[in-house]
Amino acid sequence: MKSSLLTSNFKESVIRDMTRVAMRHNAINLSQGFPDFMPPPSVVNAAVEAIQGGINQYTITWGYPTLREKIAELYRPQLGWDIDPDVHVTITCGVTEAIISAQMGILDPGDEIVIVEPAHENFRPAALMAGATPVPFPLLPPAFELDFERLATYITPKTKALLLNTPQNPTGRVFNAEEMAGVAKIVIENDLMLITDEIYNYILYDGRTHVPPGSLDGLQERTITISGMGKSYAITGWRLGYIVAPEPMATGIRKVHDFLTICAPTPMQAAAVEALSLPESYYVQLREDYAKRRDITMGYLEEIGFTAIMPEGAYYTMADYSQLSIPQASMSEMDFATWMTTDVGVAVVPGNSFYSDDDARYTTSTVRFAFPKQLETLHEAGNRMKAKLL
Repeated sequence: MKSSLLTSNFKESVIRDMTRVAMRHNAINLSQGFPDFMPPPSVVNAAVEAIQGGINQYTITWGYPTLREKIAELYRPQLGWDIDPDVHVTITCGVTEAIISAQMGILDPGDEIVIVEPAHENFRPAALMAGATPVPFPLLPPAFELDFERLATYITPKTKALLLNTPQNPTGRVFNAEEMAGVAKIVIENDLMLITDEIYNYILYDGRTHVPPGSLDGLQERTITISGMGKSYAITGWRLGYIVAPEPMATGIRKVHDFLTICAPTPMQAAAVEALSLPESYYVQLREDYAKRRDITMGYLEEIGFTAIMPEGAYYTMADYSQLSIPQASMSEMDFATWMTTDVGVAVVPGNSFYSDDDARYTTSTVRFAFPKQLETLHEAGNRMKAKLL
């Protein structure tokens, strides 16, 4: 007996495996991107009230009606088209399911989807599940700029869609107006669909703002906008993502979602309405708090000797360890990440796990740090690294 040919074409998550290693060795988990602090109290209270109030059964497959209405209300001005919550909004079990539902809902066997990398591990398996061919388009270090002229050379007659994440995991890039205008031109000229993962849309630095790609001229009718609740409200375990998509893409996506999960957790959806109703002051404080976490993390990495990329958004940085004055600086990325976890007590993720092309090494000595942690956690991680790496 053996597993299917489909599942033999991709691996289990390296990120979640590093979390399991961290748990076995009591390491500080800077590998998986989940906060180690509580959500806003009003959001927690809303979940408790929903459960105690009897909101515990299946909701409508597409999502709790009040939540879909709230998302439509928020995204109409952002995307610039008349979003119908009963047609265009689907609540999913996290962004991971949203990515799978989106690709399976629009792709056919033989189609190609160009995936901007480095990228989250689930982008490629989602394409394979749809029977499509994932075509990796690598951003090149150290700047990780989105060279749209080079991107255009990756488009073939079989290309049906393009998938990108901004603000980006793992680099922290926020693609600028020129980069996105180039992407829009390619998508429109080649009659493609665009899938965007915008889960970090509220976590931005240095005065940057998030412009949804689906709001650009010519992209409104061909963009599937994906985001979720987990990161900005510290509720990753609630598993709440959402998709905003025009017809007919929304219909195909909903069919897949229906048979994948039926619906996301109902009481959590009810509480998410409270999260999306938080005042602007919450997001101001969110950005200030994450800027502190970023600066603490980057300060330790610089002091120790890592060459790390300054994040523009999200809560990750890619750090090169090759210049460290330790014997382990010559290790492979997987070996170094494992050593960091087992011996240093700080879990990280090997950088090459965010690329799918085994033949082209875009990172040879890079690991990803995630910093959505309490300041005390980051200081403890920094001190552990200083004790072993300096």
